[in-house]
Amino acid sequence: MAEEKEKKYAIGLDMGGTNSVFGLVNQRGIVEYKTAISTRAYPDVNDYVKAGVEALRPAIEEVGGIEVIKGMGIGAPNGNFYSGNIEYAPNLLWKGNVPIAKLFSDELGIPARVTNDANAAALGEMTYGAARGMRNFVMITLGTGVGSGIVVDGNVVYGSDGFAGELGHAIVDRSAEARDCGCGRKGCLETYCSATGVARTARLMLEKTNAPSQLRELNPEEITSFDVYKAAEAGEQVAKDIFDYTGRILGAACANFALFSAPEAFIFFGGLTKAGHWIMDPIQEAFDENSLFTFKGKAKLLVSALDGSEAAVLGASALGWE
Repeated sequence: MAEEKEKKYAIGLDMGGTNSVFGLVNQRGIVEYKTAISTRAYPDVNDYVKAGVEALRPAIEEVGGIEVIKGMGIGAPNGNFYSGNIEYAPNLLWKGNVPIAKLFSDELGIPARVTNDANAAALGEMTYGAARGMRNFVMITLGTGVGSGIVVDGNVVYGSDGFAGELGHAIVDRSAEARDCGCGRKGCLETYCSATGVARTARLMLEKTNAPSQLRELNPEEITSFDVYKAAEAGEQVAKDIFDYTGRILGAACANFALFSAPEAFIFFGGLTKAGHWIMDPIQEAFDENSLFTFKGKAKLLVSALDGSEAAVLGASALGWE
């Protein structure tokens, strides 16, 4: 009987609406091989799976074949851990329920699992990053939207249907001026605290003040959170006010989220965290001011320790080890 080879690697797939990045990750959390294909180039999901496997094949052969790979993890929009399906993802070409985990498992001959991108980020942080050794924390992803992955007693919270943890859609503003959200409701956290929310706040603040700002030199519709960061670094008060407004909303929301799971930490990931203390200081201040007395001073507010360009692949690969 042939001796079974040691499982030294896991595959991680970060699936976006435009591109998909595949990585081969070793046990130390190092991405040894990375490749990408266009998600949009394959209207038929079966063709997409075949193209992804073909793109990975040279790396699989180089490390010793599929026998040394433990499994595959997929971080995907509307990925459901329980069913293994992508369910009605609005930004993908494939409609309805797509059995993505089974399709990759059948094609590769190894176990495959899927979850949404924020849960994948939480798994990556727990396996390789700032949450190593933690059993209770909340991951907040600050990108185009606000995502979250909640870990309680060492396990990601999936809820009854696999979709628990949509903290970005907690309503933080119920006034008549509350912002419209893509989910169909008004006043959701992500309309204020995502990178796009920051840009939205910037446009509104520039309309309400005559303060000089380098942001006025830009097309208002093209302002990004990074532009606001550069203005804050240049000492502009209006940019500092934008981050203060954003951070205080997010910090107060996190004080409410702490009531649910008493986390050891909130870990923030995404482009908006590059604003550093301009965003993190008001988050901390509002969190401290709004925390219930039994939670004051307990949860740390941390920035992700994972390399931004590899974090999503690492997070997905963490599923492959399970």
